[in-house]
Amino acid sequence: MNESTSPKIAVPSLGVALIPIVLTIGLLAIQIFYYDDFTPHIALAIGFAITSLVGWSQGYRWKDIETGAFHVLHVAMPSIATLIVVGMLVSTWISSGTVPLLIYYGLELIDPAWFLAASMLLCSVVSLSIGTSWTTVGTIGLALIGIGAAFGIPVYWTAGAVVSGAFFGDKVSPLSDTTNLAAAVTETNVFNHIRNMMPTTIPAMLIAFIIYLFVGGQTTTDAAQLEQIALFKDGLKTHFDLGFLPLIPLITVMALAFFKVSPIPALFVGFVLGAAVAVINYGYNLNEVLTFAHSGFKINTGTASLDSLLNRGGVSSMTWVITLMMFALAFGGALERTRCLEAVVSAIMRMTKGFRGLQTSAILTSISTNAVSGDVYLSIALPGRMYGPEYNKLGYSRLNLSRAIEEGGTLVSPLIPWNAGGAFVMGTLGLTVVSGDYSALLYIPLAFACWLSPVIGIIYAQTGWFSKRAEASETNAAPGTPNTELKSKAEGTA
Repeated sequence: MNESTSPKIAVPSLGVALIPIVLTIGLLAIQIFYYDDFTPHIALAIGFAITSLVGWSQGYRWKDIETGAFHVLHVAMPSIATLIVVGMLVSTWISSGTVPLLIYYGLELIDPAWFLAASMLLCSVVSLSIGTSWTTVGTIGLALIGIGAAFGIPVYWTAGAVVSGAFFGDKVSPLSDTTNLAAAVTETNVFNHIRNMMPTTIPAMLIAFIIYLFVGGQTTTDAAQLEQIALFKDGLKTHFDLGFLPLIPLITVMALAFFKVSPIPALFVGFVLGAAVAVINYGYNLNEVLTFAHSGFKINTGTASLDSLLNRGGVSSMTWVITLMMFALAFGGALERTRCLEAVVSAIMRMTKGFRGLQTSAILTSISTNAVSGDVYLSIALPGRMYGPEYNKLGYSRLNLSRAIEEGGTLVSPLIPWNAGGAFVMGTLGLTVVSGDYSALLYIPLAFACWLSPVIGIIYAQTGWFSKRAEASETNAAPGTPNTELKSKAEGTA
C-alpha cells in the first residue's frame, strides 16, 4: 500500500468498507437507469467524497486520501496522455488521408460476409505483434469502423470484433505491459504465463471467430448498400490521396511499436508525420493542422454518412473520456488508500474454500476491482499480491492466478465504460451515448472473446481442468521476468 505520514490504521470492517462502494454504485444506477443519463462523472466524484468521509471516520487525514487518489492518477497518467495523443493523431491521420486510404482499400478488398471475422483476426495479429491494444484500436480499429459503416454493419458489431481482437493481443503478447505486470505480481515467468493462458484464450477466440463468421454470413448487400459503398469510395477518391504517402505515418507507428518504443512517443511521431503529409498533399497551413489537432478534422464530401465518419478526432473529443477516467481513478485511489478494497478482498478470501473457490474468487475480484476502481493495473496488482500465498498453501501454481487476473483484468477493462480501457474504446471509436440511446454500449456483450475467456476460466476452476499444480522451480528467476519499471508499478498499486 502507499506510505502515509499518519500512524498505521487497521483495515476497516467489511460493513464500513462497503459503504462507499454500495452508495456509489447506487448513485450510478440512479443516474444511468432512472434518469436515463449516461454521465457517471459526478456520481463518481460524490463516491470519492463519501470514501473520504469514511476514511476520516477511520482516522485518515485528508492528506492521506489525497495522496492515495493522486498516486493512482499518477500511475494512470501515461494512459491519459495516450488518449490526448490519440485524439491528435486521429485528426491528422484523417486529414492526411491515412484513415481514408485504409477505408477505401478495405471496401475494395474485404467481403462484407467475412468482415467481422477478418476484423477480429487483423486486430489480433497487429496487437500481438506490437503488444498494445490501445494503439491497435486507435489506428486499425478506427479504419475498420469506417469500413463497417459503409457495409451497413452496426458500429457496435464492428467495435465488438475490434475489441475482441485487440485485447487478445494485449493479453498474450510478451511486449504487453499488462502481460508483464500479471507475471510480475504473481512472481511467475512471463512466457510460462502466456503458455498457461492458451487453454482459455484459444477456445474463446475460436468461439468468437465462429460467431462473427456466422453473423457476417447473414449479411446481405442490397442495392441501397451497394450505392452507399459506391458513394463512400467516390467521396474518398475525390477528396484524398490514395497513394503510398499517406501510409507512411501508419507504417512508422507500427514499426516503432514493434521495436518496443513507448506508445506516447511512437504515436506522437505518427501525429507529426500525419500533419506533414496533410501539409504536403493538401496545402493545409500550420494553423489549420493545429486546429485539427485540438478541435478535430472537418470536411464536407457531400455524403452525410461519410462526413460523420471523417469529421472527428482532436484533443477536445477526448475531454469527456479523460474527465471520466480521472473521476473513476480518484475514487479507486481513495478506496485503495483507506483500505476499503483490501477489506473486501480479505473478506472474500476468508470465505473461499479450496482451489475452486480460490480461482473463481481471483477472477471475480479482478473484474470487481476493474469496475469499482476504474484502473486495469489495480485490478491486476491487488488480487495478484493478496491471493498469491493462498495458492502456495493449497499447492497450486501461481500461473493459475496470473491467468485469472489477466482474464478479469486485461480482458474485462474495455467492457467497463468508466474504466480506462472502456473509456478509451468508446472515445476513440466514437461510441457515444446520447438522449438515452444506449445502443453504442452493445459492443460490450458483442466483444465475445473478452468475456468468454473469464467464463471459460471459471468453468475450468470448477472442473479442475487445466489447473496446474505448483512446481519447485516455479518461482526461480528465468528469462523474460518483467522489468523493474513494471515491478515498481505493481508494488505501487498493490
